Amino acid sequence: MKTAIGPSNLGTFLKDRRQRLDAAALGFGGRRRTPGLRREEVAQRAHISTTWYTWLEQGRGGAPSPHVLDRLAKALLLTEAEREHLFLVGIGHAPKIRPPTREGISGRLQRLLDAMPMIPATVATSTWDIIGWNRAAQLVLTDYALLPSGERNILRRMFVDPATREAQSDWEAVARFLVATFRAESMRAGEGERATELIAELSGKSTDFVRIWSDNDLQNAGEGAKTICHSMVGKITVEFSTFAIAGRPDLKLMIYNPADAADIEKIRRLHDSARSS
Repeated sequence: MKTAIGPSNLGTFLKDRRQRLDAAALGFGGRRRTPGLRREEVAQRAHISTTWYTWLEQGRGGAPSPHVLDRLAKALLLTEAEREHLFLVGIGHAPKIRPPTREGISGRLQRLLDAMPMIPATVATSTWDIIGWNRAAQLVLTDYALLPSGERNILRRMFVDPATREAQSDWEAVARFLVATFRAESMRAGEGERATELIAELSGKSTDFVRIWSDNDLQNAGEGAKTICHSMVGKITVEFSTFAIAGRPDLKLMIYNPADAADIEKIRRLHDSARSS
């Protein structure tokens, strides 16, 4: 995504965000005729010269470097959306994606998952670590709550765990989908280090992974259909759709909608059985 570089737009944005800050809360005293921080105070927080910062607000001195913009984003306490805008008006393109954090999903997102009692739903990273799920996903896909967090990786389970492999009606198609999306999404999300570790691990454990990885296929998660061979109720067919999560380029929401009334009934039976056990 690109936009025209506009010095005046950059200066206006910097001044606006500077004037929104609480000087006292940031440790700056003194009487002020205008709200927010002074230019020299922003420069001090960003570890740049006051002259250089003044020029940026005035649209002088050329485009700043990404390093300077990152310092200004921290100094002005910008949100991720504001940081991206700073880069767009400052140098004409979005910043590089930061390495993702390892924190879990928000309570609001978990409540959304739980609001779909008959529809399996998960939240996965670009490297296919499952970090969020609902009750239907536990019953139909895998009971992730019973697994240590390090074992909730779908890619690893698909190539190393025999039970997961046997549960797929078309293992080859599912495995190729996982590898192709992993290759496409992990680099985009800044997961290079995690991806390298996982590739090395699976290459040492699975010749099938080596075979499929060497084909160099790429694919976005998108949507599709799959059939699960469930040990209790037989085959369940679901249609899956993938949704981006705002502010978390490393995550995706996967919703597995039962294909027809018979599949819904099988999920209901799983719920009933779980309640009675």
